[in-house]
Amino acid sequence: MTTPDPASTQEPSPARRRSGSRVARVRGRLSLPTLRRSTSLLDGRHRSVFVGHGQDFDDLSLYRPGDDVTDIDWKASARIGQPVIKRYQRESNLPLVLAVDTGRTMAAQAPSGEDKRELALAVAEVFAYLARLRGDTVALVAADTARVVSRPPRAGSEHAEMILSLLERQLGALTRDDALAPAAPGSALSTLLERVGTWHRRRSLVVLITDTSHPDPVTDPAVADRLRRLSAQHELIAIQIADDTPLAPGRGRTRDVELAGEIPAFLREDTALAARLTAADDARRAAVTGLLDARRIEHTSIRSDATMVDSIAALLARQRLASGRGRRGRR
Repeated sequence: MTTPDPASTQEPSPARRRSGSRVARVRGRLSLPTLRRSTSLLDGRHRSVFVGHGQDFDDLSLYRPGDDVTDIDWKASARIGQPVIKRYQRESNLPLVLAVDTGRTMAAQAPSGEDKRELALAVAEVFAYLARLRGDTVALVAADTARVVSRPPRAGSEHAEMILSLLERQLGALTRDDALAPAAPGSALSTLLERVGTWHRRRSLVVLITDTSHPDPVTDPAVADRLRRLSAQHELIAIQIADDTPLAPGRGRTRDVELAGEIPAFLREDTALAARLTAADDARRAAVTGLLDARRIEHTSIRSDATMVDSIAALLARQRLASGRGRRGRR
């Protein structure tokens, strides 16, 4: 788990870099056509995870690129000579629960060189903003082996800002003076998921924010059962902040989140060692992905701020289709 070397970067810490209204910052991200086209979250015309799952027919509307083709009314389309879709009334608001891993590996860096905590916060901002836009409540459960912090579901910008500020402080406490803080806690996803299931009984959209090393069934055997229970109780999606390559010969000076100093040159330039570590890391991540796939939990990996919105849009589009298939299967 590498971290940027303070001597080779002038980037400020997360606490110093983020200021002002988070809602104002994220609004610019969500004006991108990609998010509108892929998820239709902003116009509220579809049964998406943010629009609800009501089955009460409302009216017909002309099909537009990006609309869900499963909503097309083929008979009506044939009558009028152009494709139209069925619109449904929203049954009820779907609460949002941000379930965030605040363990020590979140203080490492992403493949882009960005702080993983910054990307995790940006993901939380996007979902909090979308929930606020739809009038949905937002709750927070953040946990590691030493800390569990939660806030109940409430609506409004002020509550969203408070939750995001609290999350920023939790993640920021993992480091001190650009180094991992003494006794920085590890991840505890089974605890995190158990608390979400206990404290939030009403069916919600649970967004699990962690990294590509978790959920790990090897180091945390209980996590598989927790995922099974929570995915049955709620709509659960996982967003993993990608970890940087353990060793990358030729890249230059770097640090590991678990080490007090930078990685020695003779280690970081050892191509055979780098290959072995990469293979072991790939195997561990494949096990993590296999666990999520086995539980039919939609997931995505965020590698950089530049690709974050596209990744979230694609994830929500897949989740909407999966939810639609589930509803049709229950009829």
